[in-house]
Amino acid sequence: MKKSGSRKAESASQRIEAKNQQPGDWREDMLSHLRALIEQADPDAVEERKWKKPSKPEGTPVWSHNGIICTGETYKSVVKLTFAKGALLEDPAVLFNSSLEGNVRRAIDFSEGDRLNEKALKALIRAAVALNESSA
Repeated sequence: MKKSGSRKAESASQRIEAKNQQPGDWREDMLSHLRALIEQADPDAVEERKWKKPSKPEGTPVWSHNGIICTGETYKSVVKLTFAKGALLEDPAVLFNSSLEGNVRRAIDFSEGDRLNEKALKALIRAAVALNESSA
């Protein structure tokens, strides 16, 4: 018998939304803003929480569309958006500022007070989706 209102009955997006409605600090606000930009850039992107572990029971937000687009993580001094195939993407606005030495991934570290180049970030998200679609 399925319990109504049980945590298992909730979808991942419902749990994510509930967590986002709790008051947070600038990192949670930034991650929420990035989430909105990802959704605007690709309304078909699916957000899930993956890689749950005792030190991070809520897991890591992962956005996918025909493969992983990017992940979002909060750290003490930055919010990191890591693009799974970032090294293969053109970055004319030079948004990537982290994990530059890798052969596949690239990341953007956002610090408190950073102003976002929303147009360039959305273009990068759409390019990541197009790359996934061309590989599918």
